[in-house]
Amino acid sequence: MEIKNRPNRNEASHTGKTLLAQRLLEKYKNVVFAAILLFGACVFSACSKNDDEKALGVDTTNRVDKYKDMESLVESQPFSQLQGVSVGNAQDNDAKTGVTVFFFPKASMASAVVLGGGPASREVPLLDPQRNTQPLNALVFSGGSAYGLAASDGVANCLEEHGHGYDTGFGLVPIVCQSCIFDLSYGKGNVRPDREMGYKACQSAIAGNTPLSGNVGAGTGATVGKPGGMAYAQKSGIGYAAARLGKLEVGVAVVVNALGDIFQDGVKIAGMTTADRKGFVSAEQALLKNQYSDLIAGNTTIAAVFTNARLSVADLQKVANIASTGMARCIRPVFTMADGDTVYAISLSGGDVQTDVNTIGVLASLVMEKAIADAILSSKIPDEEYLANI
Repeated sequence: MEIKNRPNRNEASHTGKTLLAQRLLEKYKNVVFAAILLFGACVFSACSKNDDEKALGVDTTNRVDKYKDMESLVESQPFSQLQGVSVGNAQDNDAKTGVTVFFFPKASMASAVVLGGGPASREVPLLDPQRNTQPLNALVFSGGSAYGLAASDGVANCLEEHGHGYDTGFGLVPIVCQSCIFDLSYGKGNVRPDREMGYKACQSAIAGNTPLSGNVGAGTGATVGKPGGMAYAQKSGIGYAAARLGKLEVGVAVVVNALGDIFQDGVKIAGMTTADRKGFVSAEQALLKNQYSDLIAGNTTIAAVFTNARLSVADLQKVANIASTGMARCIRPVFTMADGDTVYAISLSGGDVQTDVNTIGVLASLVMEKAIADAILSSKIPDEEYLANI
């Protein structure tokens, strides 16, 4: 009887697996091919982007996206085009301190989040969703640290004279909230915003809308990059930005007076310098290396988000919270115990746009970045002038 050679069991098993793999590859070859192309494209894109950024001096280990793809969705607009808010300023250019007032011709609902450890503020607890929140007549930003809170007295008097305030039945009580920056270490620390300066800034806001950027109003004495002291810091100021997404409008005003460094698209544009002021030093690294135990709460970035969307107090608080992520992308470190960082969110009276809270918050965070950059770029001064005021 003829005996046929039978294949080795291992060879048969190998042949079967090979045939199965071939059939699976044939069946899913399009999916596999697409996956390979996608993986290759991602690697190429990441490498190309990182190479470009390194050429620009960007630290790609902590890369911040530039949001160029947002330009087709979001349209920039002047802050002054926002309806329902009018800005006024007053300052002492010799003492290097000032006040900025945001006046609401029709009182507007607001909320806020306090993120830093050393805030100087007035009536902020009133904006908590658990309180009997009343619409704001004015929001005040000022220098002077806690001394600067006196400016709101003048703002309240001005508003009362013009018939603005909450009617108690026994008289008008203007609803005014305020946050202050610490600017006593720049200019003349014994001169601070007072009732008169607050009154002048409010009069200016009522008379006309002047959202000026740079070394004006509350930004007059603002500085950044201070872990090593004022001799290593740089000048900052107040900045504005606004954008439109369909019918939705969002604007941001911010006074940048941070302990940390300031970045734009991942590139440091202001902050702690070397001793000769010809280069930069990392505020974060300085903080970690020296573990400063004597940092005073002499820093604060205060911002306000304005929108034409109709929102509840709770929603506004969430918008303020999301908007603060724009600060975190630009300021390093941020929200420290040596900062009094605070973000307000205001639903401008007359605005009736209905949209998602997340959309407003994300847009506000992007506009926040632009406003922070504006505050820095609009307030640059020669080193000689800066050093003469510390």
